Amino acid sequence: MKENNLSRFEQMTKTPVQKLILRLSVPTVLSMMSTTIYNLVDTAFVGTLGNSASGAVGVIFGFMAILQAIGFMFGQGCGSILARRLGSKDPEGASETASTGFFFSFLFGILVSVVCALLLDPLIAVLGSTETIAPYAKTYIYYILSTAPFVVSSFTLNNILRYEGKAALGMIGLISGGLLNIAGDAIFMFGFHMDIAGAGLSTALSQVISFGILLFMFLSGRTACKLSPRKIRFRSLLVFRIMWTGLPSLLRQSLGSIGTILLNQESAVCAGDAGVAAMSIVGKIAFFLFAIALGVGQGFQPVCGFNYGAGKYSRIRTGYRFTLLFSIAVMIVLTVPAIIFAEPIVWTFRHDSQVAEIGTRALRLLCVAQIFLPICMVTEMLMQSSGKSLSASILSALRGGALFIPALIILKELRGMAGVQEAQPIAFLLSIPLAIWFARSYFRTLPPEDREVEDSPPPPMPDPE
Repeated sequence: MKENNLSRFEQMTKTPVQKLILRLSVPTVLSMMSTTIYNLVDTAFVGTLGNSASGAVGVIFGFMAILQAIGFMFGQGCGSILARRLGSKDPEGASETASTGFFFSFLFGILVSVVCALLLDPLIAVLGSTETIAPYAKTYIYYILSTAPFVVSSFTLNNILRYEGKAALGMIGLISGGLLNIAGDAIFMFGFHMDIAGAGLSTALSQVISFGILLFMFLSGRTACKLSPRKIRFRSLLVFRIMWTGLPSLLRQSLGSIGTILLNQESAVCAGDAGVAAMSIVGKIAFFLFAIALGVGQGFQPVCGFNYGAGKYSRIRTGYRFTLLFSIAVMIVLTVPAIIFAEPIVWTFRHDSQVAEIGTRALRLLCVAQIFLPICMVTEMLMQSSGKSLSASILSALRGGALFIPALIILKELRGMAGVQEAQPIAFLLSIPLAIWFARSYFRTLPPEDREVEDSPPPPMPDPE
């Protein structure tokens, strides 16, 4: 095992940075694509049931973002720490971090499931359901709540694998779940005529199976980090460090979820179910386009964390520049066709003239803004992966919704549905100057020369008790 860890250390610190990021990005991009393709297919399937059912998918998407926020908080939090531990040649500390993060993510999933089940009716209302959407949304969310602990901890396990540099193993679990979800939609919705209940059941079953596959990767000895109850540490400092390091992900996802809920509410006020359906469709299309750039950024994260722990600061500089430029190039290639063919793209998911009219303009505006979004994304990942949680949290809050939410409220009052369409693009563009400032400040303080890591591991994390 020691030889395997040393081999991983050599790969992460000596392979040419551009080649390493691309190699780690491939499984991550495929995982992101499988997830987003499922979301698009699910949206198209449910769209056949009408605007209310289609709107329900957008409503539950906001709740799924909450579960993802918790999973990413623990996954990215312990992932950033364990990558630096592995870079410092401390695999035991990495395993303790991974086991602790996994345990607490599953526990939080249980708590969310129980609390939300007890408050189901007000939850559906808060998520942005109209009276006609609510019955569909309640049916769908029942299945999501029943598997919430598996959903949350799946995100955690996948992020741990990414930060280890084993994104290919996470890809197997996510793609398997995505394919099963698509097949399950067809079988349960149309084969068994379960309609939206079939979509919910399919999602629940695929999430449990995906969780099992991801957990197997750790239990079968394929990873550097070992998950074991004996390695769980209840030291408040370690748990705090995991949650603090993962706070940027929690802020981004939580604010994004709040923003989605508010977007549903304001869209419903301005254009009813058609408005909710249109903005839901646009959000998923835009995320699909952004998924490849996001996957490239996630390929950079383990490289950044590992080399920060190993003291290879020159590789961090090179990796940041490459990831930023490559991600922007990817967004240009993908968004230009989407801008040109926005109307037929939206029409594919819902054959409704009002939905198409609202969605076409919203998609074009969002695509233009997303070309520049990698500046914020890559800078945030740089900060989080190297332990600069406060800076990463500020950028996450801005990208996640701190700018979007007030922009949405103000523009909706001033311009109605047109303002709702414009809020997210404007918020993205406003966050860019601060991201540039943070990046410049970071590299001014980063040590100019590399340092060597001793063969002996660092001392264990201090225990505040």
